[in-house]
Amino acid sequence: MKRGLELYANREEHHRRTWTFPAIVLILVFFILGELIAYSGLSIPGVRDIVPKGSWQSTAYQMFFGFGLGALLCFAWVRFFERRGLNTIGFSAGGMRLYGKGLLLGFGFISAVVASIYLLGGYQVEATGIGQHFSLGALMALVFLFIGFMVQGATEEIFMRGWLFQLLTSRYGIVVGIIGNMLMFSALHAGNITFSTELLIGLFNIVLVAIMLSFYALKEGTLWGVCAWHSAWNWLLGVGFGLEVSGQSLKVVPLFIDLKNTDNTPVWLNGGAFGPEASVVTSVILLIGIFYFGSRKSHGKVFSVPGELAVDIKPA
Repeated sequence: MKRGLELYANREEHHRRTWTFPAIVLILVFFILGELIAYSGLSIPGVRDIVPKGSWQSTAYQMFFGFGLGALLCFAWVRFFERRGLNTIGFSAGGMRLYGKGLLLGFGFISAVVASIYLLGGYQVEATGIGQHFSLGALMALVFLFIGFMVQGATEEIFMRGWLFQLLTSRYGIVVGIIGNMLMFSALHAGNITFSTELLIGLFNIVLVAIMLSFYALKEGTLWGVCAWHSAWNWLLGVGFGLEVSGQSLKVVPLFIDLKNTDNTPVWLNGGAFGPEASVVTSVILLIGIFYFGSRKSHGKVFSVPGELAVDIKPA
């Protein structure tokens, strides 16, 4: 693939492109600074009283402020250093329809994973959901966690499929762009898994989801859909069925039903302590997703670079 391919918008003469290694370092800086600033906010008198340590409130707070501040730092860098608009990293106009579609796809993918594992005997019902344990507090937990996951999922996509994928593809082409953002995405998530059987399957699935979401963003030509897909997947996994999200459990009343791993079932089926994201069932669903998004027709737009015309993405 020819160099100079722009994914989301035209590249203008006044635009700057951050070099690859500094971009990777900056992603870590944006993420860490966001988390540190959010954490320091907990020292404000009264904040810790409403955000108890280890609670769902703490999780929602950290996702909203920690990840949100990281995204804002990235936006500021793109706008003021690179002199580019947010459309160049995937936030084109008219994104609400695409965002809604992405939510439905994300809900559908994770529901297919959980249902398949349950039907194969990997889960058993531990308790009922919010329908029979309704309270205003339980409902608030689901709502505020959804907002938190909206920000958290979007921030990861801004870093990976928005900024890094676009920068790499602009310089080196689509293949390097996909591999590069996939490696970075996998490295950032690998620390959530202790060395175990789950580690290998979980890392494999992280690679698959990065490839799938790269194809999704590439073929749609925006970031709206992948942001929504990522948020929907994490939220429904964590609050819909009482299962672990990347090894972390949310202490809330589930939206639908509270499931737990069936005794004496193999780790490769239900993902063990890491949750269904380390299941081979998830691997199969994600491979289907890669084929689905990879075979979709391109958005068909041609974005130019200064002095030449970028190569269009040919419809599959």
